[in-house]
Amino acid sequence: MAREQLVDVDGRNVAVTNLDKVMYPATGTTKGDVIRYYSEIAPYLIPYAADRPITRKRWVNGVGTADKPGQVFFHKDLEDSAPSWVERRTLQHSDHENTYPILDAVTGRATLVWLAQLAALEIHVPQWRFTTDGERGNPDRLVLDLDPGEGAGLAECVEVAKLLKAILDDMGLTSVPVTSGSKGIHIYAALDQRHTSDEISTLAHELAKSLEADHPELVVSTIRKADRRGKVLVDWSQNSASKTTVAPYSLRGRERPNVAMPRTWREITSGRLRQIEMHEVMAILKRRGDAAEPIMPKGADRLARYRSMRDASKTPEPVPDRVGDRAGSADAPTFVVQEHHARRLHYDFRLERDGVLVSWAIPKGVPEVGARNHLAVHVEDHPIEYGSFQGEIPKGEYGAGTVRIWDSGTYETQKWRDDEVIVTLHGTADGGLGGEPAKVALIRTDRNADDWLIHRMALERAAAREDYRPMLAELGSLSRLPDADPDLATEMKWDGYRILATVRDGHTRLMSRNGVDLTEQYPELAGLHELVDDDAVLDGELVALDASGRPDFGLLHRRSKPGGPKGKPAPLRYMVFDILSLGGEDVTDLPYRERRELLEAHLTESKVVLLPRAYDGSPREALDRARELGLEGVIVKDQDSKYAVGRRSSAWRKYKINHTQEVVIAGWRPGRGRREGQVGSLLLGVPDEGGLRYVGRVGSGFDDAELDRLTAVLSRAERKTTPLVDVPSDVAREAHWTTPRLVGEIEYSERTADGRFRHPTWRGLRTDKSVDEVRFEI
Repeated sequence: MAREQLVDVDGRNVAVTNLDKVMYPATGTTKGDVIRYYSEIAPYLIPYAADRPITRKRWVNGVGTADKPGQVFFHKDLEDSAPSWVERRTLQHSDHENTYPILDAVTGRATLVWLAQLAALEIHVPQWRFTTDGERGNPDRLVLDLDPGEGAGLAECVEVAKLLKAILDDMGLTSVPVTSGSKGIHIYAALDQRHTSDEISTLAHELAKSLEADHPELVVSTIRKADRRGKVLVDWSQNSASKTTVAPYSLRGRERPNVAMPRTWREITSGRLRQIEMHEVMAILKRRGDAAEPIMPKGADRLARYRSMRDASKTPEPVPDRVGDRAGSADAPTFVVQEHHARRLHYDFRLERDGVLVSWAIPKGVPEVGARNHLAVHVEDHPIEYGSFQGEIPKGEYGAGTVRIWDSGTYETQKWRDDEVIVTLHGTADGGLGGEPAKVALIRTDRNADDWLIHRMALERAAAREDYRPMLAELGSLSRLPDADPDLATEMKWDGYRILATVRDGHTRLMSRNGVDLTEQYPELAGLHELVDDDAVLDGELVALDASGRPDFGLLHRRSKPGGPKGKPAPLRYMVFDILSLGGEDVTDLPYRERRELLEAHLTESKVVLLPRAYDGSPREALDRARELGLEGVIVKDQDSKYAVGRRSSAWRKYKINHTQEVVIAGWRPGRGRREGQVGSLLLGVPDEGGLRYVGRVGSGFDDAELDRLTAVLSRAERKTTPLVDVPSDVAREAHWTTPRLVGEIEYSERTADGRFRHPTWRGLRTDKSVDEVRFEI
C-alpha cells in the first residue's frame, strides 16, 4: 500500500499518495507535478469555477499513450471519501439529485489539491452559478467552442474566432479567447445574468447558424462529422444549463499536459498560436497577468490572488478573508497613489471599484499635463483597507520595501471599460497632485492584457474628449479577399501617418496614433477648422506626394525629420476617411455608412484636405486599381460597423500588395568600406509573448543623412547585453546593442518559417509609433 502523507493546504489537511506516479507518460509528468500545478494555479482558476457544480474527469492510472489511452472516469456526485471541509451543493435534476463539490475562496485551493490527488485532471463547470439560496442562477457568461474538423486546425479556428469577436463587439460584449488544451479555441463573453440559460443557448445557436450562413466554406454549426471536414464547428450547445465546459486553467487529459489557457487577442492573432502546457503557465501569468479578467464574475473573490502572494503572519499589510470585509466609501469612491521604495522605486495607483482597489504599478509615476504617457502595469486587486496602508514590508516578502502615501482622496468616473478608464482625482491639499483636481486616462495597449498607459489630461478640455485613439484594421489574406457586397466599402490604403485631427473653437490640433502632438510640424493643416462647419474629431492618413502625384512614405519620413527637409518640401495631403465626434457629440456608435454621410455633409475639401470616396467596384478590382496607381493596397470596411476606439477590429480589413513591417531597433553592426565608422546594418526585433524576437537585419535603403543620424542616436543608447531573443551567435559577435526605443519600418519579400524577413529594405523611422504598438503584421 502506498505511503500516505498529510500536507497542510491553507489550514486543511489533505492526504496524498503515489506522488511519483506518472500521469502523462509522453512528458513524465507525475501526480506530484499535477498537485503542485493545481496548488499554484488555484488563485487564478477559482474565480472562474467558484460557486459552480464541479464535474470531474479522472485518469486513475494516467492518460496513457496515443496507442493505448488510459481509462477515464466521469464524476458528478461528490465522493463518499470527501473531507468534511469540502464545500458542496445538491442539485435537483428531473428524476434524481446530485451533490457536487464547490470551490470557494476559503477551501478552494485545498479542494483542488484533494481532487488532483484523486487524479481528477479535468475540472468542468457550467456557465451559471448557484444563487445564495442554493438555486441554479442565470448564466453569467456565454461560451462558444470552436472545434476543428478533419483537415482544419488552429489556424482556421483563429479565423472564426476573429469573426466572432467582431460580432460580439458589435453586441457590446467583451470576449476572451481560451486555447482549449485540446484541438481548438473557446470564446467566452461576460453576461449580465438577465437572461436564462435557454435564452442564451438560443442566442448562441442563432449566432452559430448566422456565421455558418455567411462563411459556409469555413464554419459549420451542426455536429455531424460528415459536414465538418476542413471546417470549424461552432459548438453552441455548452450554454445549456445541463452542459459543462472545461474550466479556464484546468489541465486536459490529452497525451501532453495541456491547459485550457486564457489568451490575449494579440496572442490569438500572432500567427504562432499553439496549445500551452502546464509547465509554461505560471511564467506567462507572471509576465502578462490573467487574460480572462474581462469575464471574471461579479461577486467573485477578487482578493484570492492578493492573499496567495502574502503571508498575514509576516507582513503588516492588510490581508482580509474576503472582499467586502470593509465596506466601500458611502459618498464617493476613493483613490490612493502610494510611493513604493521596493527593489526599484515605483508608484502604485489604486481606484476603489466593486469592493476592491483596482491597481496599477506606474514606474515613473503620474505624468504631468502635456507630458508623454507613462507605462502603467495592471496588477492584482488590493483590499479597500490598503488605501490607508503605510509602512515597511519585510525583506523576503512580496514587494519588500517602504510604502508611503503620495496622495489620496476621492474620484469621479467619466468612463470605465475593460480597455479604458477615465477619472478625475480630488486629492489632499498637501498631496503629490498639489491639491488641484487631476484628470487621468488609463488606456490598455494591445500588446498584452496588463500593459496600460496613463495619460494626464487638461481639465479645461475635459468636455471636448481627449481620449480618442484610432481604430485599427486587421490584416486580411489576399486569398480571402471578399466578393462585391453592398454592405462593404472598399477604400484605397494610403501609405503615410495616421492622424486624428481635433477641430474646436476655431483651432486645429493634430495627434499621431500614439498621442504625439504634431500640430506645429504640419502647418499646411492649420486651416483645417475652416473646412468643417462644427467642432469635430476627424480620422485620416497624412501622405506626401512625389513628382507624379503618388504617395511616397520616404518623402513623408524625410519631411518629418528634425530640421525638416532640404529644399522645397514634398506636398502633403490629408486623406480624411472617418469622423468620431461632431458638435461635441460622440458618433462612434453610429454605423460606418452614417458616419461617412456626416463627414461628407460637414467637411469641405481643399487642395490639401481630401475626402476619398469608396471604390465603385469589387474589392479585387479595387486592389488591381491600387496596384496600377502604385498604392499600398486597399481597406475593406463593414458599413454597419461601429468605430472601435483604440482597438483592432475585423470590421476593417487591410489587404496589402507589398509586405511592410514595423520593427524595433535593438542593435547595429559596424559598416565597412564607404560606411566605415557608421552603422552598417540594423539588428531588428518584433515583440511577441516570448520577448523581443530577433527577425533579421537590414543594411539597404539608407541615405547618408539617415546613416549619420542613426549612428549618433544609437551610439548614445548603447547597452552591454542583447535585448533580443533567439539572436544567432554569428550575428551577435560584432553587434553593438542598444536600448530598444526606436521604431522603424521595412519592406521585404517574404517571412521565413523561423520568423526572419528576407530581402528587407529600410523605409525609415516611425516617430509616430511606440515600441508597445509593434506587432507582427502576418
